[in-house]
Amino acid sequence: MIDMNTTLAGLIGSRICHDLISPIGAINNGLELLGMSGDPAGPEIGLIGESVGNASARIRFFRVAFGAAGDQLVGPAEVQSILRDLYETSRLSPNWQAERPVQRADVRLAFLAIMCMETAMPYGGRIDITCTGGSWKLAGTADRTNVDAALWALLSGSTVQKDLLPSHVQFALLPLIARDSARRITCQSDETSIKLEF
Repeated sequence: MIDMNTTLAGLIGSRICHDLISPIGAINNGLELLGMSGDPAGPEIGLIGESVGNASARIRFFRVAFGAAGDQLVGPAEVQSILRDLYETSRLSPNWQAERPVQRADVRLAFLAIMCMETAMPYGGRIDITCTGGSWKLAGTADRTNVDAALWALLSGSTVQKDLLPSHVQFALLPLIARDSARRITCQSDETSIKLEF
């Protein structure tokens, strides 16, 4: 049975991302026109361009992670492009290894899982994302991990605490969406690795 709360959350996420992507695209187009006009591109323009690129990458990622999933298929090139643009200057390196187009709902779960793993890998590392026979596995390796047991317990069905921070919303949303898809999340971790499967 589909939870109306997760459906509504997805529609809200889609609406916000849809409404923000147009003005950000317009700013980017304006920067390109400035560049073609022959005006010198000073450090200010470079900073604006970098910020717009970062905002655009985040919205593309959030649109999948928090938006309505639908029945669309997403190809590996598109997913890799989103992850590359978002994490190209980060110490975290997600490596999407699914070679075929997959359901957007599965990509949504994987993106939320990446966000969960990111909180436990504050010093960076690598996350390999694979899909075998419809089962997904995210394997993270890092010099050091920092797993918040209370947050990770949410993925196994623990009750959401009242003081959940906005930066940790993925820990509450991922198990709800997984349940809607009849999937069970399992995780394990040690000092240098984290594995999350669904």
